[in-house]
Amino acid sequence: MTIVLLSGGIDSSTCLYLMREDSLIRALTFEYHGIARSEVAAARRIAKKAGVAEHRVVRLPNLKEASDIRGASFPGLPGTYIPMRNAIFYSFAAAYAEEARAQSIVGGHNRDDTKTFADAGRGFFDAFDRALWAGSAIMRREKTEILLPLANKTKAQVVREASKLGVPLELTWSCHRTGRSHCWKCDGCLARVWAFSAAGVADPLRQAK
Repeated sequence: MTIVLLSGGIDSSTCLYLMREDSLIRALTFEYHGIARSEVAAARRIAKKAGVAEHRVVRLPNLKEASDIRGASFPGLPGTYIPMRNAIFYSFAAAYAEEARAQSIVGGHNRDDTKTFADAGRGFFDAFDRALWAGSAIMRREKTEILLPLANKTKAQVVREASKLGVPLELTWSCHRTGRSHCWKCDGCLARVWAFSAAGVADPLRQAK
């Protein structure tokens, strides 16, 4: 089976290692305005180590997080929110899937994501599946669908699964800032610390401090 996998952090890396034995994987990473360059570099290293068939990086310099958009207001959403993020990302993934004749598009969204982001749940992706089939005879024929292998797992459960699968957690990047090491102060770092602690898994990046 050929799949297009949206790659980046711990969640997507876990999906990659979960599915790589039975699938030809083409990975896709997005480099948008303000993303930590270290996160993109980490995605490249993990894709290479996992032996994906191809890894594409799509640059979207005008796509910004809420905290970078002047004059806009997004009540109840964090500063890292990107307006219509998954509609944009999965449209690119769909184009890649159509080109590659992929049977699946895989995203690493976990159960905790849906508490904050409406476009991370199964309802959004079911509607997107229907749109793909309505817009592409190729994807209709291939029966291309969006898979969310981690949808029922919490972030802590994902970390535990990653550890069991041998995901190179020392290569992953969670910090919202670019640098040689994590700052351990931003929301991304704090969420990582909590997830590893709740999972009962030692974080190799914390051990290396």
